[in-house]
Amino acid sequence: MEWFSAENVVAVLTAVLGVLASVGVLWYERRVPRRKRIGYRVQMDTPIGRDVSHGRANVRLGLFNETPDMADATLVLLRVENDGSQSIGDSDYTGRELHGLTVEFTDRTVRGIAVTQSPNADHLMEHFTPAGGMRHSGPLIRLPRVPLNRNEHFKLLVLLTGGNVGSPITITGGIRDGVVAPNKAARPDEKPPLFGRAARLITVALTVCVVTLASIILVRDDSRPPIGCATGELTVTGSTAFAPVVRELADKYEKECEGSTIQVDAHGSTAGIRRLADQGAKEAKYGSPALVALSDGPKTGGYPQLRENRIAVSLFSLVVNDRVPVRDLSLEDIRKIYQGDIRNWKVLGGPDLKVLLVSRDANSGTREVFQRRVLGRNEPAQSSHDCATKDDPHAVVTRCELDSTEQVLSTVAKLPGAIGYSELRAGTELKGLHQLAIDGATPSVDTIGSSAYPYREIEYAYSYGQPPADSLASSFLGYLSRGSGQDVIRTHGHLPCATPKGLRICGAD
Repeated sequence: MEWFSAENVVAVLTAVLGVLASVGVLWYERRVPRRKRIGYRVQMDTPIGRDVSHGRANVRLGLFNETPDMADATLVLLRVENDGSQSIGDSDYTGRELHGLTVEFTDRTVRGIAVTQSPNADHLMEHFTPAGGMRHSGPLIRLPRVPLNRNEHFKLLVLLTGGNVGSPITITGGIRDGVVAPNKAARPDEKPPLFGRAARLITVALTVCVVTLASIILVRDDSRPPIGCATGELTVTGSTAFAPVVRELADKYEKECEGSTIQVDAHGSTAGIRRLADQGAKEAKYGSPALVALSDGPKTGGYPQLRENRIAVSLFSLVVNDRVPVRDLSLEDIRKIYQGDIRNWKVLGGPDLKVLLVSRDANSGTREVFQRRVLGRNEPAQSSHDCATKDDPHAVVTRCELDSTEQVLSTVAKLPGAIGYSELRAGTELKGLHQLAIDGATPSVDTIGSSAYPYREIEYAYSYGQPPADSLASSFLGYLSRGSGQDVIRTHGHLPCATPKGLRICGAD
């Protein structure tokens, strides 16, 4: 069977090893108790007297040479740290005495102590007082009940006499639900390992599997095109708002699938639906035409031969010229603007500028969505051709209609006081204008489904009937709705219907 190919076997083994490693880590986290832990390590133990046995030869100058009783002196740097998974408070020390820990230097006598704390832990110093239990006698140092957060530490620099360098140094004490234990002190020329032994073994095993799988794929002689590829020519028409997404997807598909040519010819959702229906009716005897129509929202009534595919949830945005500092409008104020009840931005706290409505033509799906989701009615009639002055002096508002989203955006950016609408991603790319929130809600893919933002719609892809399974139209539709094209759709600010969240929203709408 083809399933038992070498690459499939290696891939399954890699997956199984990854699952086992994950289960092992989860078991360890659940079964192995996380304890409070104080660790200590000797970072330096060096002679400063000339008569210390087993020490390195040294040269003494100044006080080290002149001070009496220093012939057998040693200097120890001891680090005490919270290297557990929980913080340690003063009540976590279980000893009956005032102090919390005891340091013992076997066969040596403590002559002096200096304490330093870790960075940003100056508060620790207030605990090292006689009242807190800090004292020393003979070979012992009594340490107070010092509270330590995770990774906090302090150091003891101890001057000792008697005994030899390297003689045992221990810290004892009780910690509730914890332990006091020595750590391995790394030498200055020793680099600590980045991973534990188990992690290194798992990493090596997974790396071997992945390299083996990659080698098989590279060496394999496979000149077949990617799964789902088809050759031929296809035209995609319809929505101008979704056109940037489709153009990038078409270029990507052509690069992945040699022998395919996809032309994007967008003139508006309604115009695209009509073109598909007309061309399909003319070529019905030859089967489904090599034409796909994109629509912002579902097609209007009629056209029963058209078959829909839900592609993505598209967000749209109202945009306004930067001369108008308004950033948020209520749904009621938007409707008043388009009814002509508000004709100057100063009514809404803006500058003394006339409101200019820059809209799309009747073929626009973006306009249909705006009317249905935001206005709840049709826009007023066109009253201007240049978008700046009224052709009809009796018209209530100055409103023009343009053929594409790009024209709307460039016109709004150019005319002070202008307001329009566009697909979300396109609305963030031009200078001279900015987006508007609606009732405090901003358009965002991350909040679709939980936000009350109303200006959104499902993007549909229509074909005339069911295209043949091996046709370019069928392949590209699959690429749009289920294939690797989902990443491109996300990049342009849309939510693919094929995602778990997208499935819920596309199904509900």
